[in-house]
Amino acid sequence: MLLQLTIQNFAIVKSLDIDWQSGMSTITGETGAGKSIAIDALGLCLGDRATTNVVRPGASKADLTARFDVKTNAQATKWLTQHDLDCDEECILRRVISAEGRSKAYINGAQVPLAQLKEVAQLLINIHGQHDHQLITKPVEQRKMLDAYAGHIELVDDVKHYYQNYRKQVAELEDLRQSQQQREAKQQLIQYQVTELDEFSLQVDEFPSLEADYKRYSHSQQILEETLHSLHLLSQDEQFNALSTLQKCHDSLAPLANYDEQLADIAKVLSESIIQLEEANNDLRHYHEKLELDPEAFTVIEERYSQAILLAKKHQIQPEQLPSFHQNLAAELASITGDESRLEALVEEIEATKANYIAAAKCLSDSRKKAGKQLSQIISQNIKELNMPHGEFDVNFNAIEDAKPSLHGLDEICFVVSINPGQSLEAMHKVASGGELSRISLAMQVILADSVVSPTLIFDEVDVGISGPTAAMVGEKLRQLAKNTQVICVTHLPQVACKGHQQLFVAKLTDGEHTETTVTELSEQARIQEIARLLAGNQITDSSLANAQELLAS
Repeated sequence: MLLQLTIQNFAIVKSLDIDWQSGMSTITGETGAGKSIAIDALGLCLGDRATTNVVRPGASKADLTARFDVKTNAQATKWLTQHDLDCDEECILRRVISAEGRSKAYINGAQVPLAQLKEVAQLLINIHGQHDHQLITKPVEQRKMLDAYAGHIELVDDVKHYYQNYRKQVAELEDLRQSQQQREAKQQLIQYQVTELDEFSLQVDEFPSLEADYKRYSHSQQILEETLHSLHLLSQDEQFNALSTLQKCHDSLAPLANYDEQLADIAKVLSESIIQLEEANNDLRHYHEKLELDPEAFTVIEERYSQAILLAKKHQIQPEQLPSFHQNLAAELASITGDESRLEALVEEIEATKANYIAAAKCLSDSRKKAGKQLSQIISQNIKELNMPHGEFDVNFNAIEDAKPSLHGLDEICFVVSINPGQSLEAMHKVASGGELSRISLAMQVILADSVVSPTLIFDEVDVGISGPTAAMVGEKLRQLAKNTQVICVTHLPQVACKGHQQLFVAKLTDGEHTETTVTELSEQARIQEIARLLAGNQITDSSLANAQELLAS
């Protein structure tokens, strides 16, 4: 419930601090005194759009704070915990608006986006303005009220679930069908490319080996000749070869080491060189002996190497990349083929989802019709008590044949009323006046209060257009509503004002240059004076005072 509202430099309010009680609070005051200012300020705390003219002239900013008790409000407590805005059984909403129109929002001292302020506000309070009763003429609001009364949340969620799945599947089907022609053309191209690469079947890491073989075979004659010539120079030439010459040098220098130690090192190097040269000669001879010139093998290698080069150029990649490119094309082809299979399966899925949706929508419709009968009887009874003795209320259902699935089911719901004897039931906006709509709206709020409890309900002059016995009944209904929730009502009717557990008086003071609004909680004696003023105007008489005492006593 709302505990406190603090207002600084808002409109014609310089400073105001209002403490609220549980039960029913009424706000009265002279016309133009600013009875709705507190409601407007609270609306800004709840995330309403701010303008520059809300800041009091001469002030740099308006500062508005609303403090709520949430210890029994499980939804609000859960929301605050989920958003890391924990509190000690309280939720404090604050809005600061600069004279330039900039705005900052806070929850429990932490700055938050305005959207979060609006989100948590829906769990704390519900404000009904002077013209909000017109909303009950809208089919959307009528459906919401009926569903709230029925309390079939799971049925509503089932319909939403199947509808969302249905729309998702239909959108996917449309995308697949729109791209089907392009997909078929692409599939033909990729199929040709994959088939070509399948036939070539170049393996991973095959091309480097293939390239090495190609280079060796293409230069095999040169390799054969040069290796033979090198062997001849190393060891086979009888007149001169490197090994025999090196051996002679070593044999000549080695004995001389006995005369000069420096020659010993040189002889050692020559000996090691002879060993290495012999190893090289042996390796070269073995290589030459095993070297084969196979024209058929070279033909096969040359053709495969050339084909790899051509395919790589065709796909604008390096030859080494052909295996991975091949794999990617095959995967893309499988995906396209899968899309075609998905398209066929999706048609069946859509039919199944639609069948589930229709079944869920029928269950929801049956529940609505059952609740509609009960609601019609209760509202008819309540509006009779609100000085519409011949009033009748009913909920009409218009089934939509062959309708496409919608988010809220297949029902077209219309609230119909009859106000006068012999009058047929018609849509409310056609036959009910503003005052009658206000009373019907109030009756609905009282009925729904048992199933949809809002911690705080605020009514901003919803009693416009009614008076006399009707006003007394409206006051009774509001007080009845206050048994389940905190009710705050801005009113000009004494029959409503007297029903409050708490009454606040709004006054406007001016010194000719500055204007300021004040809000005062009235004592019992002051309430008698204010109720008498509402009854008789500015000329308060003994009779009006007595009447006021009688109203308060009742």
